[in-house]
Amino acid sequence: MTTKDASVLASKLSVFPRIGLASLPTPLEPMSRLTAHLGGPRLWVKREDATGVGFGGNKLRKLDYVLYDAVASNADVLVSGGVVQSNSQRQVAAAAAKLGMECHLAVYHGRLAPPTAEYQTSGNALLNRLFGAHLHDVPWTGNRNAAIEELVNRLRLEGRRPYFVPYGVSSPLGAIAYASTIVEIAEQSRALGIRPAAIVHSTGSAGTQAGLIVGASVALPETQIVGIDIDAEPERVRSDVITYATTAADLIGTRFDANNVEVVAGHAGPAYGVPHAATIEAIKLAGALEALPLDPVYSGKGLAGLIALVQARRWQPEADVIFIHTGGTPALFAYHSVLGI
Repeated sequence: MTTKDASVLASKLSVFPRIGLASLPTPLEPMSRLTAHLGGPRLWVKREDATGVGFGGNKLRKLDYVLYDAVASNADVLVSGGVVQSNSQRQVAAAAAKLGMECHLAVYHGRLAPPTAEYQTSGNALLNRLFGAHLHDVPWTGNRNAAIEELVNRLRLEGRRPYFVPYGVSSPLGAIAYASTIVEIAEQSRALGIRPAAIVHSTGSAGTQAGLIVGASVALPETQIVGIDIDAEPERVRSDVITYATTAADLIGTRFDANNVEVVAGHAGPAYGVPHAATIEAIKLAGALEALPLDPVYSGKGLAGLIALVQARRWQPEADVIFIHTGGTPALFAYHSVLGI
């Protein structure tokens, strides 16, 4: 890893303008107490929960690039969607409020049964309303973008200028945007004098992992990118990662080895959006040892997967491993009654 590698990646990404929504770079911090508790390796956390607007999160970094096109195309309404407690749609709603644009969200019902009494009204669902989003209840069919596209078409027929933001802000451009995380990690790692053996994160809609893989192919070629499946659909996730990464790599003029795309199964619990015992234990450990609030849908399951890999001795005790905190803290409040706290 060299300063030049990070500069090369930064140069490749610089042709894609960002709108300036996210507070970047996000911190890279040691998790010393969790490291000691687990007996190594040295664990670090990349604080993507600290991107700023609307409680932040990894999607805001993607929106920083994607919404430049929305503003440039003179759109007057952002359209996206997700389940009731979607972190992504909360960040879209926050971005729309900040930009002075209307926001319409297709809110999927039926992907999971409400796990708590507070699920429908608390957490991200409360913030969507606070940020002024217009919510449209739709049934979950398994097609993540169909209802969003239908909503776009309906608004266009009404004379609006809608801008389609895909589920999870996952697309080739979203992946290019997220590759910027690797620029920051490379520069921060050099300043700290570490060489990360791996970057571990929760993966679901696939754009985040695609971006990390494409970025690492340029600036951190010796660092493993390890996605922890949180959807209980590891094959689908891996396929989507490869699809987005392939186009993103072409757009910035680089290559990656699809054989090295790793999506670790077995840590999603019984289903998407349903925390299991290991998720809850990981959330409690992060809170008690590092004052780090994790959510039960994404980052909590991601850390549960990382802990399992550490306990299986995937890495040597002296290795440095970075965990991406993708955000999602507001969802904690929607799962309060199942956390046992």
